[in-house]
Amino acid sequence: MVNPLARRVRGLSDRAIAWLFISPTIVLLLAINIFPLIWTIQLSFTNYRANRPNAEVENVGFRNYERLLTDEDVWIAMQTTAEFVFWTILLQTVIGFVLAWLIDRKFRGHAFWTTVILIPMMLSPAVVGNFWRFLYQPQIGLFNYIVSFFTGIEPSSFEMLGSVTLAPWAIVIVDTWMWTPYVMLICLAGLRSIPDYIYEAAEVDRASPWRQFWSITVPMCLPFIMLAVLFRGIENFKMFDMVNLLTGGGPGSITEVASITLKREAFESWRTGPSSAFAIVLFVAVFGLANIYVKALNRVKQR
Repeated sequence: MVNPLARRVRGLSDRAIAWLFISPTIVLLLAINIFPLIWTIQLSFTNYRANRPNAEVENVGFRNYERLLTDEDVWIAMQTTAEFVFWTILLQTVIGFVLAWLIDRKFRGHAFWTTVILIPMMLSPAVVGNFWRFLYQPQIGLFNYIVSFFTGIEPSSFEMLGSVTLAPWAIVIVDTWMWTPYVMLICLAGLRSIPDYIYEAAEVDRASPWRQFWSITVPMCLPFIMLAVLFRGIENFKMFDMVNLLTGGGPGSITEVASITLKREAFESWRTGPSSAFAIVLFVAVFGLANIYVKALNRVKQR
């Protein structure tokens, strides 16, 4: 006897069956992403405080946004975030591409070294943060002794996390160490996608290796490089865990990126309304910049 449920499914069209399968995902997406976003937008126009849920909520219009856009501390945090994004993306892209190019040579043991290089990316940010805090210790940390070995500076004479000058670079080093393998993988996929016959034709035309690199390798791998920059740019713009674990925004506020400012506004000052407005501003900034960048990426891919 045919199951009634099976009979009903057989009577559905392909379109109805497709909607039947994707509807749980849509419901989950609405519950996890869309609803919180709409609620955050609503809160951004109020003076709501999460630690006073029973207090009267007043609609303040665009006052939260006006205060944000005229707050000097917010602009300093955005500038700090932009500097972190620039330096981390620059270092990760250059080092990641060089590593991908070397591994693509398929030298003896390249599979082993590829696995070793990928280890930092597999670790939890909490593990990486605590691990590097120990390495940066001026008295017992290995990092200071390595710097001392190459420069002759006394290991205890400088502190990476406690120095206003060095603390930003300490975070850049850690983020570069952890996520360069990710960029390397994307660049390696780009290098492996270049057909061998193109290089063979270039050799027939007596093109030098340097000419082949700049005329074939870089242009054909450029969409993959730009894709890696896009992914890492979005993630680093939201950088929070690594900064919070290493410096907490200090010393002073020299490493206070936008996400740290947002956390302090929302969970230390308990200004939920203004912090919601700040979150929306960050969302619009990331979405707008990513949209412009994707259009540039599509133009490069169409060449």
